[in-house]
Amino acid sequence: MTLETTRRGLEDLLLSGDTKAVPIRLVSAKDDLALASLGEAEQGWVEAQGWTPKQGSVLTLPDGKGGVSGVLLGTGGKDWVTLAPLLTGVLPGALPQGDYRFASALPDPELAALGFLAGSYRFTRYKPEDQPKPKRLVLPEGANKDQVLALAEAVYFGRDLINTPANDLGPAELEAAARELANTFDGSIKVTEGSSLLSDNFPLIHAVGRASDRLPRLIDLTWGSERAPKVTIVGKGICFDTGGLDIKSGSGMALMKKDMGGAASALAFALLVMRAKLPVRLRMLIPAADNSIAGNAYRPGDVLPSRNGMSVEIGNTDAEGRLVLADAIALADEEAPDYLITIATLTGAARVALGPDLPPLYTDDEDFASDLLASGRTIGDPLWRMPFWAPYDKQLKSKIADVNHIAEGPFAGSVIAALFLKRFVKDTKRFAHLDIFGWVPREQPGRPQGGEPQGARALFQFFRQELGTL
Repeated sequence: MTLETTRRGLEDLLLSGDTKAVPIRLVSAKDDLALASLGEAEQGWVEAQGWTPKQGSVLTLPDGKGGVSGVLLGTGGKDWVTLAPLLTGVLPGALPQGDYRFASALPDPELAALGFLAGSYRFTRYKPEDQPKPKRLVLPEGANKDQVLALAEAVYFGRDLINTPANDLGPAELEAAARELANTFDGSIKVTEGSSLLSDNFPLIHAVGRASDRLPRLIDLTWGSERAPKVTIVGKGICFDTGGLDIKSGSGMALMKKDMGGAASALAFALLVMRAKLPVRLRMLIPAADNSIAGNAYRPGDVLPSRNGMSVEIGNTDAEGRLVLADAIALADEEAPDYLITIATLTGAARVALGPDLPPLYTDDEDFASDLLASGRTIGDPLWRMPFWAPYDKQLKSKIADVNHIAEGPFAGSVIAALFLKRFVKDTKRFAHLDIFGWVPREQPGRPQGGEPQGARALFQFFRQELGTL
C-alpha cells in the first residue's frame, strides 16, 4: 500500500463537526455523571446488560429502531490515560458501521483520536475480504487533524512493513520504502549494495548478508537543511534471520519477518519528521540484509574487520544485528551528528527484562534520557531506561581480536549488546539506543496483534518538544 493510499484511507475515517454522529461517553465508575445523564430507558438497558465500566468495556445503547443511540466506553478509573493511553482503540472493533463523536471531555483529544485510528488498522494484503466496514470519528475539539493523521500514517506505514512476510519484503523492498519517502518529501537517497559494500568499507554488513541470494545493502536517506541540527537514526533491517550457522529452532524463526522492526520504526520516524517539516537535517541509515545459510556464510570464530578499523571476533552468528549496526553507526559518527539514535530488534534479553511492550532505552545523557521518557509517556509510546553498565564491557574482550561481539553466559544480554554498539560511537554529541520488540503478541487497545513501530512516536514527540514546534 502506498503512502498516498494510506493517507487517503485515514482521511476518510475522520469527520469534521457532524452533530448527528452517535455520541460516545467515557465512564470511569458506576456512579459516573455519564451514566447519571442517561435517560431512564438507557439506564435500564445498562442494568439489564449487567455492564460495568471496567477498562476497555464497550456497550452500545439501542435507539428503539434497530440502531444505536449512544456508546459507553469504560475507562476503569481516572488514571486510564497513563495505563492505557490508546484506550479509544477498542472502539472500532466493538462498534457497528457508522459515524461517532466523543461526548465526554477528553484529557488528550489528539491521543483519543489517534487511538481510534490506530485501533482501526487491519493488515489485509493477503485477505482483502477481511477489511472491516469503516467506523468514522468526528475529530475531537482541540485535536490537530494534520498531526493526528501524520501519527496514524506513520503507525500504519511501520505496521505494514513489519507484518509483510519475508518472501515479499527483503532488502530491495526496504529500499523501495525508503525511496518512496525520499520521492514524496524531496529527500535524497544513496544505496550501497552487494560487493560495493566491501569496496566502500562496510565489511560487517557484507559479511552478514553475503549468504543470501538477495543482496545486502546500506540505505542512506538525507533530508533537510545542512545548517539545521543533525539528527541521524539507524534502523536494523534484517529482513529474515535464520540465525545463520548458529541456526535458530523452528519456533525461534516463526516471527523473524519482524527482525527489520528497527528499520520500520526508523522509516516511521522519518515520515513524521518530513511530514511535519521539522527544522532538522535528517539522516536515516538502514543496513538491510538476510541472515542466511550457505557455503559462504560467515562462521562462529571468524574475525572480521569493521568500518572504523576495529577487528571483531564472531561469538555467535545469531547476533548479527549488532554487526550490521556497527558499520552504519561508524558511518554516522564520522560526521559527528548532534543526535544519533539506533533502533533495533536486538536481543531476547530485553524481552526477558521488560516484556514486549516496554523497550529499553540506553543513553549516558541524563537530560536526553529524562526528556525521551517523558515524551514516550505523553504520546503513549513508552520507553524504560537501562544502563550502559561500564563494568560489563570487559565481557566483550577477545584474545585474538579487538572485541568479541557477544559475551559468554546468559546474563545482561541487552546491556552488553548496547555496550558493543557504543564502542562505535566516538564523536556524536548525543547517542541513544532502543532495543525494541517490534511486535504486539496479544491484542491491546489501539494495538492489534502484529507489527508495531515502537519508539518512532516517542522520538518524534521529543524532537517536537526540543525544537519548540509543539
